[in-house]
Amino acid sequence: MADEMDYVVVGAGSAGCVVASRLAEAGSRVALLEAGPPDRHPLIHIPAGVRSLLYNAAVNWNYSSEPEEGTGGRRIHWPRGRVLGGSSAINGMLYVRGNPADYDTWAQMGCRGWSYDDVLPLFRRSERYLGGDDTHRGRSGPLVVEDYRTILPLTHRFVEAAQEAGFVLTEDYNGGRQEGVGYSQMTRNHRFRASTARTFLASARDRANLSVETEAVATRLLMEGRRCVGVAFRQAGRERTLRARREVVVSGGAVNSPHLLQVSGIGPADHLRDIGVDVVHDLPGVGRNLSDHYVVRLVHRVRDATSINELSRGLPLLREIARYLTRGDGALTFGITTAMVFCKSREELASPDLQLLFTPASYDPDRVLALERQPGMTLVVCPTRPSSRGTVMATSADPLTRPAIHPRYLTSPDDLQVMLAGIRHARRILAAPSLARHSVEEMRPGLAVDGDAALEAFARAEGTTLYHPVGTCKMGEDPMAVVDSQLRVRGVEGLRVADASVMPVLTTGNTNAPTIMIGEKAAQMLHAAP
Repeated sequence: MADEMDYVVVGAGSAGCVVASRLAEAGSRVALLEAGPPDRHPLIHIPAGVRSLLYNAAVNWNYSSEPEEGTGGRRIHWPRGRVLGGSSAINGMLYVRGNPADYDTWAQMGCRGWSYDDVLPLFRRSERYLGGDDTHRGRSGPLVVEDYRTILPLTHRFVEAAQEAGFVLTEDYNGGRQEGVGYSQMTRNHRFRASTARTFLASARDRANLSVETEAVATRLLMEGRRCVGVAFRQAGRERTLRARREVVVSGGAVNSPHLLQVSGIGPADHLRDIGVDVVHDLPGVGRNLSDHYVVRLVHRVRDATSINELSRGLPLLREIARYLTRGDGALTFGITTAMVFCKSREELASPDLQLLFTPASYDPDRVLALERQPGMTLVVCPTRPSSRGTVMATSADPLTRPAIHPRYLTSPDDLQVMLAGIRHARRILAAPSLARHSVEEMRPGLAVDGDAALEAFARAEGTTLYHPVGTCKMGEDPMAVVDSQLRVRGVEGLRVADASVMPVLTTGNTNAPTIMIGEKAAQMLHAAP
């Protein structure tokens, strides 16, 4: 790697791999820095290995939130990918673009060029999917998107039960209509996970103009006045620097991107001075506007149907391993969620504000990520457009000291009301005939937990993240915006942010697909810049 490249991209995650590979395809000299290792861990590539990655320090930052009164004083585990592919290498592989209204809302908030009509071509450009219609779906992009290869009957019963409860069947929730119940789509290439490292980056990896540096922890943005000219990073115990002839693109995600800006002197001036950082540019929005999907899980014991629990041990597991090796299907190709419902907390809404995610499995509450021995099923309730806002703030001038994460879940009364409506929707589905005949009882929280006060206590005591933090370097034109509609850091030259941190508000659903789209749009903007 030369000491100077056209572009330096910090973070090889869902967006960073896209930005780097697209710029390299266009002929630019690009360096991609990733704090973690190459993606050689075998369980990254087996879809069912996802459970073993959520606490694995070899590939995961393993962040946690600060204790907060509104969620019972708990620290909540925040997995973030620390490996080539970033969180796309350790996530549940769900491919959910969001609702068209999400992007039209961005545009109305001052994000010019980010309406649904603007971003749909980018979604189509990125993906390779055989279903749906040509108007909405892409056929030849690097990112392979597939339907589930094997579907347990219990998932079919869920889809039927949701229709019995009044939710319309949606053939393709990434197509013309999101609302309703549908089967999950995954970023999976046949039997293997399709992370951005194994799709976008793999297609550009052999180019001489792309240098990928792993175990390279960015410690500081190099500034000359108000212009960013490069990146300092630590690799193999050595301090190194790399200059960017054109621009630096920060793609570290909703935690690492604001943190890197702050320790480099870009952020709220008073806070930076308090922690001993010299202020380069007072930008008050850096690290604020944190938004995340906070969820609760309803768990039922199952009868007269097979769940993943029974397939995860003993002879059934050996059969599933053989099936995976010989046919490339079966339980080892499963992600986390097999079907989902997008619905409204109240009918007068223009678009869904709830996502209900079904999995034909249940987890032992006393053992981290261990499947229960008895058959079970889980329905996750997710308010998709939360109003609560938190912060990610550096606590020290030392770039290797972790930031403080304050999500402030459920601080908005509206979020709690949407959560309660979602729990009631979920219980209606679970009580519908197609599922009721397979349910022994509701194990968590249990039907005795009813009424607003009891359900609120349950949500605060047992709720958790769905791993979708966004917004800490938000895009827009208001005083708290960090980047403009071109993703340029306001008041700084030569520096852009391209990842989930730029989302002004959350999308309706999982955030990997929108983050990949952001990477596509960032690459287009960079290539078109004078």
